[in-house]
Amino acid sequence: MRKIILLMASLVATMTHAQYKSQVWSPDNGDGTYTNPVINADYSDPDVCVGASGEDYYMTASSFQCSPGLPILHSKDLVNWEIINYAVGNLYEGDAQLLNHFSQPQHGAGIWAPSIRYHQGWYYIYWGDPDYGVYMVKTQDPAGKWENPVCVIKGQGYIDTTPLWDEDGRCYLVNGWANSRSKFASVLTVREMSPDGMKPIGQPVIVFDGNGTENRTCEGPKFYKRDGWYWIMCPAGGVPEGFQLAMRSKSPFGPYEHKIVLAQGKTIINGPHQGGWVHTKYGEDWFLHFQDKEAYGRVVHLNPVDWSSGWPIMGKNGAPVTTYKKPKSSSSVIVNPVESDEFNTPTIGKQWEWHANYDEKFGVPTAFGTMRIYTYKLSTNWKNLWEVPNMLLQKTPADEFTVTTKLRMTSKADGQFGGLIMMGHNYQALVVRREGKEFKLLILTCEDADRGKPQQEELVATLKPTAEDKIDYKPGIHEDIYLRMTVSNAEAGAAHGGQPMVCFAWSQNGKKFQNCGKQYVMKQGKWIGAKFGFISAETNPKVDRGWLDADWIRVTAYKD
Repeated sequence: MRKIILLMASLVATMTHAQYKSQVWSPDNGDGTYTNPVINADYSDPDVCVGASGEDYYMTASSFQCSPGLPILHSKDLVNWEIINYAVGNLYEGDAQLLNHFSQPQHGAGIWAPSIRYHQGWYYIYWGDPDYGVYMVKTQDPAGKWENPVCVIKGQGYIDTTPLWDEDGRCYLVNGWANSRSKFASVLTVREMSPDGMKPIGQPVIVFDGNGTENRTCEGPKFYKRDGWYWIMCPAGGVPEGFQLAMRSKSPFGPYEHKIVLAQGKTIINGPHQGGWVHTKYGEDWFLHFQDKEAYGRVVHLNPVDWSSGWPIMGKNGAPVTTYKKPKSSSSVIVNPVESDEFNTPTIGKQWEWHANYDEKFGVPTAFGTMRIYTYKLSTNWKNLWEVPNMLLQKTPADEFTVTTKLRMTSKADGQFGGLIMMGHNYQALVVRREGKEFKLLILTCEDADRGKPQQEELVATLKPTAEDKIDYKPGIHEDIYLRMTVSNAEAGAAHGGQPMVCFAWSQNGKKFQNCGKQYVMKQGKWIGAKFGFISAETNPKVDRGWLDADWIRVTAYKD
């Protein structure tokens, strides 16, 4: 009955577009000011555009190998954001070979540094896949269906692509280059495209070269035109320690003069760069960009832009702001990206991504108010969980927070396990695994999972099943359990180089929790921050799958 009531409440909330306010990070101070970051989560390489109404802003970000890809976030004031859609489902629909390639985690590959633009009634997103070329998707409604990706330039090494449609209808494209594929970097090139942006009609021209200068690692360019000047805004100097450049020319093909317009200065906000500039209908200028916070990923900051000198000087005199007055807006609604999930709707919440292209055998929502995740069949020579594609994960939402989930593990055979995981180059998980007629509660830990290091196990408890099938011809046994993880900030991890720490706990009644295992040093993944969520897997290739049914997961304030 409780789940039915919650389901009805959830449907009502969905129909009335109820707003979600995070318990762990909300940048709107409620007094006309905001505190950075405006999104304290890993939206790497963000870009933003003003929508058709002039009152709506749309953001996207890198999603790499995760599915669905290209998150679409919406805001009315550049401070309060919500996830409304994804532009890409699986990578890459319509290409059977690539669709299959991304059915396994291709860590760090896929969708890099997209740009989003509004042009003549259409919203466009361009990105460079460093292995396959420059891709584009488009739609007339960012919250609706996006067309399948189209490869507009085939080849390796292309990254960080942005189109510019000029007043005369001509289209140009700027891009950076991935040294890992092209074996050169720190240059930006511009070429002319067909007016529809669908194919190149000119050869690339190097318009900026940062090699041998402080502007090394120039990449992530965004292309604009303002008052007769062509502008390229890009980061340089490296990701954690770099800065933001602006460069201008009277021709799209240069030469460009350049200036540093945003740098860390005396602030604690390192490497402020790579993002998007917007000019609002209220005559204001703002820049959304990321800050690399290592294990937490690349979080999103908002800084004002001052053009009075003829250059876009960002923040306060070129240094990032921490707290500042909000942009002018007709909206006063406080809303944040969703984190908690009661799993009471027939669709997966937009905070969730799979670790590779989705297969329906990974799992599906149920009509019973749960999210079911089937056990993934591990290879016979597996060492750790680095290559598991069916992990259902979301981004960390704050520096400190607590995650609690209620779940049931259903096992048809020995070796099937499931539970809660914090995933990165290092990972730790709290799971229940069937052994005979019992379940073992285990801490699974792996350091340098990406390098093939073996997983370690620690026994926490031996549990009797909470239920058993009696009439099924292949009976299963079930374990109902509450699992919890807490993430504490860098101060708590001072003994570990200032890294955030994760601690697990468990309960059989949801009221009294027992801590277990040693604190774990959270670590980022390949180009992404650490992500948390559910793992469900097994070691027997021949038996029927087991499954994990997640009843709910709730993200709340940090509890020591």
